[in-house]
Amino acid sequence: MSRTARVERITKETKVLVEIDLDGTGKADIETGVGFYDHMLNQIARHGGFDLTVHTVGDLEIDAHHTMEDTALALGAAFDQALGDKAGIRRYGSATVPMDEVLVRAAVDLSGRPYVVHDEPVLAPYIGPVYPTSMTRHIWESFGQAARVTLHVDVLRAARPGGHPDAHHVVEAQFKAVSRALREATAIDPRAAGAIPSTKGAL
Repeated sequence: MSRTARVERITKETKVLVEIDLDGTGKADIETGVGFYDHMLNQIARHGGFDLTVHTVGDLEIDAHHTMEDTALALGAAFDQALGDKAGIRRYGSATVPMDEVLVRAAVDLSGRPYVVHDEPVLAPYIGPVYPTSMTRHIWESFGQAARVTLHVDVLRAARPGGHPDAHHVVEAQFKAVSRALREATAIDPRAAGAIPSTKGAL
């Protein structure tokens, strides 16, 4: 069974193409015009083990908001489409990821019920010239809504004693943790015998 998807999202503000293979090897072809966001989407491919193409052209002359939001919506929709009826998957996944002084925990339930909880410290307003750190929460909210998943992302530790959070590390650790959690949740469970992982019989 092929677990792939292709999603195009076209508005007056953005044009987004996302292609995904959940059973890939981590290959990525990412271009959104927001360098740090590209770096984060590459983490999803590499640490999730997904083959991922993301091409976005957005109204960056205004700001990065529409580009990042619409990309996250298309990515979530692609995950939902690629999962199909979710027969035989593990459904739940979690990961705790350290990145130097930062520690992040992510947990996901491919439940069909979109709900996102996100907890991070106050960060510097920008990473690089274009990525607003206030958008990280919105990325997870947009992704979770479109993917129809329950997602919790918690920054457990973020700074050395007496120091300030490194925004780059805080955000990157989140993407790595979510990627690892998604890798586990989307994996085929050899003990499930192709069954829907719910007593309801549907997700």
